Amino acid sequence: MSDINENSNLDENFKEQVNKSKDKKFTIFNIALIVLIFAGLLAYMIIVDGLDNILKVLNSVNYYWVLAGLICMVLSWISEAMCLHIPIAKLYPNQKFTNSIKIMMIGQLFNNITPFCSGGQPMQAYYMHKDGKRVSDAFSIFSMKFVISQTALVIFTLVVTIFQWNYFKSLMDNFFLLAIFGFGVNIIAIIFILIIGINHKLAINIVKPIIKFLGKLHILKNVDEKIENLTKSFENFNYKFNEMRKEKKVVIQMFIAATIQSLFYYAITYMVYRAFGNSGVSLFTIIPAQAFLLMLMTFIPTPGSGGGAEGGFLLIFNTIFREGTINISILFWRMYTFYLPIIIGALFLIPFKKKSSAKKKGRV
Repeated sequence: MSDINENSNLDENFKEQVNKSKDKKFTIFNIALIVLIFAGLLAYMIIVDGLDNILKVLNSVNYYWVLAGLICMVLSWISEAMCLHIPIAKLYPNQKFTNSIKIMMIGQLFNNITPFCSGGQPMQAYYMHKDGKRVSDAFSIFSMKFVISQTALVIFTLVVTIFQWNYFKSLMDNFFLLAIFGFGVNIIAIIFILIIGINHKLAINIVKPIIKFLGKLHILKNVDEKIENLTKSFENFNYKFNEMRKEKKVVIQMFIAATIQSLFYYAITYMVYRAFGNSGVSLFTIIPAQAFLLMLMTFIPTPGSGGGAEGGFLLIFNTIFREGTINISILFWRMYTFYLPIIIGALFLIPFKKKSSAKKKGRV
């Protein structure tokens, strides 16, 4: 009975996020901003590098490395879809991997067209709900995936950073404290979600004073209602978390998939680096700097971290790219990690009629 009530009465906060993500004006504004950022990047490249130099660099690009970058992006998506598929298939054995890929790509699309990647999870939960899955299960899976993915990201990055410490410190000389701060924020986020999973009452006691304070500042409305909704969400996540924690095999499989996903995603920067004739710096030297850039992007309040991501790439990697190649490299990197997920993700929203249903209609 509770499952029926849960499916029929979706959390108001969830509805609000989905409606905001689907709002036409909201979406049009974000897409217009993305197009503007792309146009600005092209204009900047032409002004700084000159059209002749850009064409010269494009003529000399090694397209085998360009293809390798594309393969890394696809493998990164497959690994992320697998990390999502493992817990879904555990709860819903009939789940198909192709459906998990669709859910993952829809998340990619809405993460990239909304500020702070805020639209991905609500839309993924919405489409999972349409497919007959509980919203509470969806958000529990996403939270579990976040914890495992971020843990894999931090551990993987820290291990590589230790082995490449001297080079990383010299490369990040001007941003070293910011890099430490970025790692710290990710670790705090992981710890807090683990607290919810282990002791949700403690988590509520931590969050409640913050919500009340924001209410006094008139930043938040309906404070008591928000606390009540959050308490229910924490209780539900705590229950689902403890259920999933018993499945050690599932956790290990998700961790492996998340680590592989991180490796392929980081490798894209290296493929771009090599595509434009650069050499002398290894993949495992680029990884810590790329990880820092990824964490820096989470603080930029534009769709897909537009503007800040390009500027961060320029500041961090400018010293290791050949003169005249950094700006075109930024464009290629963003094509892989930003524009391509939007294009491919949008394709997964196109409704296709199933052949079987078409045949049934023909028989009637």
